[in-house]
Amino acid sequence: MHYTIPHMRNLPILALSLTLVAACGHSGSTPTTTAAPTQDTAAVFLLKTDTVKKSVDLPGELQPYLQTDLFAKVQGYVRDMKVDIGDRVRKGQTLAIIEAPEINTQVTQSQAALASAKAKYTASADKYQRLYQASQSTSPGIVAPVDLVTAHDQMEADSAAYEAVSQQSKAYKEVSGYLYLTAPFDGVIIARKADPGALVSANSMLLTVQDNTVLRLRVAVPETYVAAATGRRDLSFAVDAYPEQRFTGTLTRKTESIDPVTRTELWEYDVDNRPHLLKAGAFVYARLNLERNAPSFILPPGAIATTLERKFVIRVHDGKAQWVDVRQGMTTDSGIEVFGDLHTGDTLLSKATDERKPGTRAYWKLAR
Repeated sequence: MHYTIPHMRNLPILALSLTLVAACGHSGSTPTTTAAPTQDTAAVFLLKTDTVKKSVDLPGELQPYLQTDLFAKVQGYVRDMKVDIGDRVRKGQTLAIIEAPEINTQVTQSQAALASAKAKYTASADKYQRLYQASQSTSPGIVAPVDLVTAHDQMEADSAAYEAVSQQSKAYKEVSGYLYLTAPFDGVIIARKADPGALVSANSMLLTVQDNTVLRLRVAVPETYVAAATGRRDLSFAVDAYPEQRFTGTLTRKTESIDPVTRTELWEYDVDNRPHLLKAGAFVYARLNLERNAPSFILPPGAIATTLERKFVIRVHDGKAQWVDVRQGMTTDSGIEVFGDLHTGDTLLSKATDERKPGTRAYWKLAR
């Protein structure tokens, strides 16, 4: 019997082959685990109404309640300036006197002409009355009818002339009144533009008087906030001059119109400034308290998705995603106010994104 013995050099190859087979056999005996499919889970919450309250800080400016520039209405020289900047004045107080001799001359001439016209009218009226009484006597023909008509016409002409001169004299007196500049209201002088001896022409500004006992606080309220009803009609504000002190103003008027450039409505508050601490023209930091008249929906910022075309939230209905367009209202500490086709109890995604398309299904988990 013959046996075939393998060549020695083939022995390592045979051993390697056995080792691989054994390894393969061991691997085949180990059970293979299959990974379970991952679930697409999204957090949701139930929609509910809330009361929108917000305090917003807005810039504002203080303006005088009344302010006017006083101009010279006639040409002349400043004879006297009775006030200077910072002086407090009363209504009707004489502030400046202008000297214009030609106006005084005109007033004197008009008064003389008025006296002459009055005397002439009185004489013609007396003559007509005498002729009229004579014509009523029992002696016929004592006064010719033509003389009576002539006397009547002369009286009417003199009456008209007297009225014309009277009106002219009144006008000259009014012009002479322009030589005296008086305060139109109680206030303080904030500008003085002329000194005694200065030549001024008509429409030259001499003084500026300001009433700052009450100040107007003007605040430009953004369009988003104008429909919010304030719980109180007053607001608090601060100024740089008194950083540790706050002041109050009372809402008195609104423009009832939105500025097309700034998209704001001007609200005006009256500020009691009898202590004269506040100055007109000062910049203020106003704190406005806003509150909706009716409850609104307040959402976390992440629940609102924004694209170039739309702003929307994602509602879950029958296990499917729905896109609901919304409009944004006020931003509060608790979230963002929205308006749209939403209802109390709707299920909304906590994290809205345009990657979750309408109609897609997912596993929803109620956020706590």
